[in-house]
Amino acid sequence: MRINIMAAMAAASLIASCSGVKDGQHVLHILSTNDVHGAWFDSTYVGGGTQRSLFAVNYYVDSVRNTVGAENVMLLDAGDCLQGDNASYYFNFVDTETPHLFPRLMSYMGYDAITVGNHDIEAGHPVYDRVAADLAKAGIPFLGGNAIRTDNGEPYFPVYKTFERAGLKVLVMGYTNANNKAWMNEDLWSGMTFESLIPLVQQDVDRLIAQEKPHVVIVSVHSGTGEGDGSILENQGLDLFNSLKGVDALLCSHDHSPYVSENDHILLLNTGSKASNVGHGIIVVETDKGKVVSKTYKASLIPVEREKADPAMREYFSKDYRAVKAFTLKEVGELSRDMVFSDAFLGMSDYTNLLHTVSLGCSPAQISIAAPLTQNATVKAGKLIYNDMFTLYRYENQLFVVKMTGREIKDFLEFSYDLWINTYEKPGDHILNIRPRSDARTGTERWSFAEASYNFDSAAGINYTVDVTKPYGSRVAISSMADGSAFSLDATYNVAMTSYRASGGGGAMVRGAGVNTENIDERVVAKYPEIRDLIYQYIEKHGVVDPAAIGNKAVLGQWKFIPEKLAGPVLEADRKLLFGN
Repeated sequence: MRINIMAAMAAASLIASCSGVKDGQHVLHILSTNDVHGAWFDSTYVGGGTQRSLFAVNYYVDSVRNTVGAENVMLLDAGDCLQGDNASYYFNFVDTETPHLFPRLMSYMGYDAITVGNHDIEAGHPVYDRVAADLAKAGIPFLGGNAIRTDNGEPYFPVYKTFERAGLKVLVMGYTNANNKAWMNEDLWSGMTFESLIPLVQQDVDRLIAQEKPHVVIVSVHSGTGEGDGSILENQGLDLFNSLKGVDALLCSHDHSPYVSENDHILLLNTGSKASNVGHGIIVVETDKGKVVSKTYKASLIPVEREKADPAMREYFSKDYRAVKAFTLKEVGELSRDMVFSDAFLGMSDYTNLLHTVSLGCSPAQISIAAPLTQNATVKAGKLIYNDMFTLYRYENQLFVVKMTGREIKDFLEFSYDLWINTYEKPGDHILNIRPRSDARTGTERWSFAEASYNFDSAAGINYTVDVTKPYGSRVAISSMADGSAFSLDATYNVAMTSYRASGGGGAMVRGAGVNTENIDERVVAKYPEIRDLIYQYIEKHGVVDPAAIGNKAVLGQWKFIPEKLAGPVLEADRKLLFGN
């Protein structure tokens, strides 16, 4: 037995010495992005403004490559690439004949691998299958090792790819969000299921280290950093960081929260979102006699300077930019008065009235549930262009009409308003659920919502009040349907809502209403296209967005925070803390 062990050790030593690894110091630079959300061009398309973009990211990437040598650099993205901006929408759904821009951008910039994000899946099979194929042709894998095919149990996307960098063999592995099914209708991810990253990633790491014998292992996950307590399926970053063995670098994403960390055996990079930062990890590997003898780690975030956009890259993709801009500037109708989006947090508003009116126009909807997707914007009265559609509705959610009982609707709203407001008990209390937070970019404190405001659903088609002095469970009082007819907790209603919400996104259906969204198709009575398209069709048909038409109480009903004399001033003061005057 001892002879066999010695023979195995000798064989391993021979493999290492023949692997081409030179003795000495090897410095690997890992550059990362995540949650770019379509911020490809540096122009805002309207008004001559600029934004952080992949053009500015490329400026930094090129500076590092020029300084340390391209052969010593890995460039990776941790997902959510295909949604969020005019450019991504245009190449996803409008111009489907021109080769998709995203793979061309990735190839131009020299990305080594991309990880699949939940919003990439949300774009639908025709989009991400096409993008994956185009990336593959460019030699760039679209990684998603925990998206498992339901027909044969194999991964739908590649799990890994190996590279030669800094004189080392580098293994890069990628995984999408484990909670995908909770946010999207099955049409978008048909043929797949999604496994938790724990213990799958460690199992894959162990298997691939034995198989590939890398010197450096990088794991990229489209999963939030999280708290590291194993409690949140969509945010497993710190769970992995604290437990993975044999991994040198972990890229996280999804939660849009910049975060870096390092210890003596692994580094973590999460760049936030919208090309605001570039993650820069440095791994120094010492080798002796063909073996790795030590590693050191350094992790940092580099703020992206929007002004430093690569001019050569801008010129190279100028034709694509002109096409997107022409689409963006297309006139679609008029707005008769300014639409102030922050009004939506204080009660009924033109913004949410428009969403509800469009939803209730989709048969057989009787009640609409909708949330504000933009916190602090104003669309000015006058001509509306297609660019305004992205302000009015940021995501590619479909509209579903779902059967719910009156009690489920009431419980749903109780859950929503518990995210939205606090119970007011004494002077000085906040009604909006807000708290001060440190701004990672400026080092200052600012007020923000404690919960995601895109989960603050209100309802239309019914009359109700929300008592800010009462606790969760007893705040919402529904008096009648919009037309004055009786509302019953025991009756069943057709409720219009986003596909995200119907599939369990935000938790109100499952934890609030107690609806099993695993079987949501049993309740769905109608499905409509993307809500942004429905809004566009409404404006095209009517020509003008008129507050009187979209605020018709005979259609929408009415809701308000009570007691009004107390709630009104406190809510306005909270809004000023959030958004200023």
